[in-house]
Amino acid sequence: MLSTTHDLNGLPDPAIDRQFYQGVPFKRLIAWFIDFIIIILIAAALVLVSFGAGAFIFPMLLFFTNIAYRIFTLSRNSATLGMIVTGVEIRNRFGNKLNLTEAAWHTGLYTGLSLLFFTLVISMVMMLVNARGQGLHDYFLGTTAINRPKP
Repeated sequence: MLSTTHDLNGLPDPAIDRQFYQGVPFKRLIAWFIDFIIIILIAAALVLVSFGAGAFIFPMLLFFTNIAYRIFTLSRNSATLGMIVTGVEIRNRFGNKLNLTEAAWHTGLYTGLSLLFFTLVISMVMMLVNARGQGLHDYFLGTTAINRPKP
């Protein structure tokens, strides 16, 4: 699963099918903000449901809410709710939507790399300079974000 040499022939070719990659890094940024707000709201609701006890472990609650939210949404739609709003979805190296295992790997690697500031910056720069707009986690998994194809 983790590798730096993936055959990405199953994905749209950025030289031929540019429409799949146009504006995706910016859309991913907007999606991240939307997802961030949703995750905070879910964690806040959990604090209310726990009669305030969750407030004492709010950072941990946010961390696990983030992981559960991303795995759940990526495994169902190959996109988080923010990605759905912005019209982006994640595809594996074969061009297919993510399954549960791939969603868990994507979420785990994304979360792990996001914990370190320099790997987060490297990932953001990679999204801007890579022809497929892959972040560091996408590069290692052979995934990429594309504009959702029209049905």
